[in-house]
Amino acid sequence: MFPLERQNKMLELLKLKKVLKMTELKEELNISMDTLRRDIQSLVKQEKVEKIYGGGIKLKEYHFGGESSMEERMVSNLQEKQSIAYTCSKFIQDGDCVFLDSGSTTYQIAKFLQNKKKLTVITNSFPVALELLNSDIELIIIGGKVRKEERSIVSYEYLFNFSQLNIQKAFICASGITLEKGISDYNVEEAITRKKMIELSSEIYVAADSTKFGKDVTVGIAPLSEIDHIVTDQNVDKTFTRAFEQINTNLIISNM
Repeated sequence: MFPLERQNKMLELLKLKKVLKMTELKEELNISMDTLRRDIQSLVKQEKVEKIYGGGIKLKEYHFGGESSMEERMVSNLQEKQSIAYTCSKFIQDGDCVFLDSGSTTYQIAKFLQNKKKLTVITNSFPVALELLNSDIELIIIGGKVRKEERSIVSYEYLFNFSQLNIQKAFICASGITLEKGISDYNVEEAITRKKMIELSSEIYVAADSTKFGKDVTVGIAPLSEIDHIVTDQNVDKTFTRAFEQINTNLIISNM
């Protein structure tokens, strides 16, 4: 098991038990105490857990409950997301028709598209739509139900005729990425839209910061065999970069 996978497993266990002793974690994960201490120190530095008296750890209070709010995600890891977005924008050419997913990283992509010519952007994200509203970009917003907390639209076949779209490149968000299960998300409705866009698009990019690696969250979206590229930041664990050398999905490290 990779370090990031072990650390995410710890977080999942802490969501269930709230507080865990070092001895419990060592037995549960079947690792040495030295390895456990390194993993815990990494989580402490990320401010996801805190040590408690008596040789245990607990989650930071704000870290409970799975997916963080859109407001939190808009400002968390912002430099990394901007770097990922800049790199993604380099793959978007004049005249392309692209899909920009709802998410804090794909929102940043929109900021780098203002000077593109004859570009069509399809989106289900209100922040993306507002960012591009006064540009020369052809903007198409898919119809459906509004998820106010996510500032997004989730759509269905009977509400929007997806088959009429001719998308060259889709830029998808994900809350979790593993080699075994592929990409995943917390919300079923968001996952349905992403699955459909992956099916319709000629080339699939996943824009996700390094904290998403090693996580397999609530709803599976697609295996890595359906993903052409994953664009992430330079903090991604080296064990993942080596593992991606053995599969067809192209792992792109942003370099803004």
